[in-house]
Amino acid sequence: MISMTETTYYTLLYVWMALALIVFPIMLKVTVPYGRHTSTSWGPTLRNKWGWFIMELPVLLIFSWFFFTGSAEKTWPVYIFYGLFMLHYINRVFVFPFRLKENGKRMPWLIVILALFFNVANGFFNGYWFGTLSEGRYPISWFESPFFIVGIVLFFSGMYINLKSDNRLLALRRGGKKGYFIPKGFLFKYVSSPNLLGEIIEWTGWAIMSWSLPSFSFALWTAANLIPRAIDHHKWYHKKFSHYPKERKALFPYIL
Repeated sequence: MISMTETTYYTLLYVWMALALIVFPIMLKVTVPYGRHTSTSWGPTLRNKWGWFIMELPVLLIFSWFFFTGSAEKTWPVYIFYGLFMLHYINRVFVFPFRLKENGKRMPWLIVILALFFNVANGFFNGYWFGTLSEGRYPISWFESPFFIVGIVLFFSGMYINLKSDNRLLALRRGGKKGYFIPKGFLFKYVSSPNLLGEIIEWTGWAIMSWSLPSFSFALWTAANLIPRAIDHHKWYHKKFSHYPKERKALFPYIL
């Protein structure tokens, strides 16, 4: 079990958050090569589904380890935070990758390694906070706080948007179809990547629900990663389809 002072922990956490702010403008200029943006220019590759599985699994293990080995009392609100985190990542690790219609798509090992670094850090900062440093922060009355109520509504709204959008994307290739198609219906009427919008809303809700700096760092990193990704998707759609709906935005309806 790792033991550190709160000062050391928060110093590392501030560095981690600053790194997100540094990475964000870089991501706006660099298209990460996986999925529809796949490229072999980033070195050796592996199958998409195994890349997703390998890079997402550690966050489940590390978050759980620091959560359960920590000395802080685990109140019911804390168990809810943990359970919602697990709910998302169990789907992301054990369900989502194996629903992908790969059609031979691969991702660079470098992307997997970078994602592993993120998931290890994210699992540590949030696991250590809820497992060790959150002592006395979340009494049972936290369920009545506006932070919890607003946050949990946002969390499940974002999860619904994310899953429903993913299902619509996966349905585009039913019946053995190959290639890419313009998604329609639901929030695709307004934006190119409602699945990514849903995930941003989801983790923003989780951060509000627990009202802590490490959970906010997760929401910050989610936005720093997914906003550039959504913009890349939007540009790709316009390049791929000459008749792509011009009124759609990339991520936020009527804004971006």
